[in-house]
Formats: sequence, structure tokens, C-alpha cells
Amino acid sequence: MAATQIDIMIIKQLLLLKSKNLSNRKIASEVGIDRNTVNEYVRRLLSSGFSYHELLKFEEKDLQDLFPSKEALDKERFASLHELFPGYVNDLKKPGCTRQHLWNRYKQEHIDHYSYSQFCQLLSDWLDTKKASGKLIHIAGDKLYIDYAGKKLQIVDKETGEIQDVEVFVGILPASNYTYVEASFDQTRESLVKSVGNCLSYFGGVPQAIVPDNLKSAVTKASKYEPVVNKTFRDMGQHYGCVINPTRAYSPQDKALVESAVNLVYQRIYYHLSNMTFFSLSDLNKQIHIFLEKYNDYKMQTSGISRLRQFIEVEKEHLSALPNEPYLIKHYNRAKVQKMGYIYLSEQKNYYSVPYRYIGKHVEVQHTIDTVEIFYNKERLATHVKSYRRGNYTTIQEHLASTHRYYLSWSREFFVKQAAAMGENTATYIGKLIDQQTYPEIGYKRASGIIALKKSYPVHRVEKACLKALGYHICSFKTVETILKNNTDLEPDTQPIEHIIKPHANLRSASNYK
Repeated sequence: MAATQIDIMIIKQLLLLKSKNLSNRKIASEVGIDRNTVNEYVRRLLSSGFSYHELLKFEEKDLQDLFPSKEALDKERFASLHELFPGYVNDLKKPGCTRQHLWNRYKQEHIDHYSYSQFCQLLSDWLDTKKASGKLIHIAGDKLYIDYAGKKLQIVDKETGEIQDVEVFVGILPASNYTYVEASFDQTRESLVKSVGNCLSYFGGVPQAIVPDNLKSAVTKASKYEPVVNKTFRDMGQHYGCVINPTRAYSPQDKALVESAVNLVYQRIYYHLSNMTFFSLSDLNKQIHIFLEKYNDYKMQTSGISRLRQFIEVEKEHLSALPNEPYLIKHYNRAKVQKMGYIYLSEQKNYYSVPYRYIGKHVEVQHTIDTVEIFYNKERLATHVKSYRRGNYTTIQEHLASTHRYYLSWSREFFVKQAAAMGENTATYIGKLIDQQTYPEIGYKRASGIIALKKSYPVHRVEKACLKALGYHICSFKTVETILKNNTDLEPDTQPIEHIIKPHANLRSASNYK
């Protein structure tokens, strides 16, 4: 401000009009002063940290203190305070620290101190010169901002030479600017959760909140006031003991920090990678982490210290401890309990048992890479070890009704023994049929069908049909059934023509033609 005396009556009039929500342009017209002057007055008043209604109650001297003249800024006193500002900024990042606390400490240590309002104004002016708003002083351990870089990196298929674009995940702790970077194949929910877990492991702790930039893999529905976070990401937050708090839609100030970090990643990491070729994602990430270490150890212009040092001195101790195990992503499905007492999991195309009394009910299935849990009305009905065999039935015997437990005895020996009672050919055919199946359960069903044919045909005919069917390369229920339907088993046997030529003296061997 200029050295001229500020007219306190104009300031009070300005405060009165601002408390009525008038615009700066309208106030300039009403009061009769330049609009830029009004803008400057309003900026200084806001930087005091008080509301317009609170400022209206100030004494004239206190209001005057908000507009110190250049002469009032005694060089020695100002220089002394100026040296304290970098440390004060770090203190403000600590939970619970306020400008009032800092001023009280400053007042006790300096006899010739500034008033609280002048202290706040000078601190705000200093922050402006460092391109940092007082509103953007983040609390240590409070938030982790995450986003994906707009520009992609590439890996090359060694066999085909095909270039594949990959995504780049960026996480930043705003109080220290400590940063994590990782490449992933895509932005799917699985990739995002894995990157967040790796990021927290790199930091060695968990902040109070994770702030995604309304990523589709994290946020089901964006909103300025209450975004809807998808169930998997909320579950991940509960596992790590933090909340998920997406940035507000249409609020660019919420995104500025991580976007600035992304731009620096372009300069300090992307640029150095531009002349390198990578044939795998793991190789790319190894090189990214080499440059990341240098990036975090690089001294920042604003503070003169590195991100790593700020993290260790300011933020690390305020992070919560990591859980013993990393989060395993959960998938959520709806399923109907089938008549046999199983639900079908389409991802691996296999089946899991449920207590038989829930047959016909719709249940929720939660599954990770290792386990499958089944819930009905929030009550857990069953927990199974996840199977990766397609068509497999995973069963807990107690789940099945007594009429269904019969099926648990199914095995190759079970069906061969039943078939042997019908005849040797039937037993041989059923054993061969089961052995030909990739999944024995499929063979069991077909074997059961062949044995059941004795209800429609005499046992000796089924035995004869199996004998004829053994001449085919593939065994199946349909083959035996067709033979019986077409009465082929009743046709007289014919002797096969002997095609093998027996050796004799007139035959020449291969050696005769060399």
C-alpha cells in the first residue's frame, strides 16, 4: 500500500457494503473510489482471517493496522519476521496449529512485535510472493491426492514390435509435496487399488483421507457436494483406516496441487524416459522409481529443502500405521441360489455351495483373489476358498439337504462300480468316458445318464450298445442313446476285414530301396 493515510471511514463503509454481499464494482461506484483500490482493500481485509461482520466491530486503530504504510514496515523488524516465515509455514502443516498460535509464540520471543492483524497480513503477503495461498497450507498427514497423468508412457512388445500405451498413476502428500509415481496397464478398479496400495507402502503410512479426482474407477457418480464412491473403493478405505473424499466437481482449486505435481512429473521423469525403450511394465516402473527418488530428493525453489526432507521432518510422523496385509480388492456380484444349492460365479465359471434353506433366494457374493463370501441380508452364509477350475463345484457338506448329499459320493469309482453291475462293456465304456473329460463332473453327469438308460431299455441291450460304442473314438451319452434308439445294438455282428499284411519272404524291406 502507499504511504498515504488510509481513510478508516471509507474502510468501514466498504465493510458494511461487503457484509450486504455487494460486488466490488458496485462498491467502487457507491463509494466513489477506483475499483482496483477496492479490490486491494478487500484482499487485505480477507487475508486478516476475520469475517466482514467481525471486522466492523474493530476499533479504528486495529483496522488501521491492517493497512500498514511502508514506513511502518521497519526493515530490521520485518527482516527478523521474514526469516521466521518458512518455519511457520511448516508449523501450520501440523495438526491443530493456527496463525494465532504462531503469533503468540512470536509475541513472546520478540519485544518489538507486530500486532496480530499485521502479522497475518505480512504472512499472507509473503505467501503470495511464494505463489502459495494461505488457504492451501495443508495439514500434515491429512490427505493424499491421487490422479492419472493425462499423457501416457509406452512399452514395446519384444516379439511383434507393437507399441502399447500405459497409464501413469500419481499420488502426492500435499503438506510435504512428497510424491509417488507408477505405471499401470489401465485405469480399471483393480489397477487403481493396486497403485494406491503401492503408494501407501512407499510412504510407509496412511493419511486421514484419500482424495481421487473423480476417477471413474473410484467414483460412481460425481457431485460438487456429495460424490458417490464405489463400494470397492470405500471398502479399501475402511481396510486402511481412512476416508475417501473425492475432489468436488467444477472446483478446479481442489485439483490444482495434483495437476501441478503431474506437470513436474512430466519435466523431471517423462523427459528423461523419452529416449528410453522398455519391453515390460516392471522394467518401466523400475526406471520410474530411480527418477522418482531423484525427484523427491531435489531441493524445491519455494522452501529450499527437498520433498523427502519435508516428508521426514513434517509429515511422516502424522501418518497412521499401515495394516498388516495390503488390501485385496473385492468384487461384488448378485446371484440366485440354484435348485441344487449352489451359486454360479461367472468370473471363473464355477459353483459354490450355500445352505439349502436359501435355495431360490438372491444373495450377494463378495470375492477376492483368494476367497468367496456369500451374504444374505448382510448375514454371511458361507466362506469358500476361491477355485480357478472352470466348472468346479466347491461344497461344504453341511450346506446340502440330505437328498443332495448323495451327489457328494460321485467319483469315477462310484460310476464304474454301478456300471459293472450292468456288464463289463458298460463299466469299460463309462470309465473311458469319464477319463476323456477335462472336468470329471461333466463325465459324471453323462455316466449317470447312461446308467439311467436301463430304465428305458433292458440291461443287456445297454451292455451291447456300450460294446458297439467302444468302437468310436469319442465316448458320449448321446452315442449310446442313438444306438439304442436306432436299434443298432440288435443288428448282427460282422467280422472286421483284416487289413494287416502278414510278413513273408517276397516282401522287401526299406533297405532294398537305398
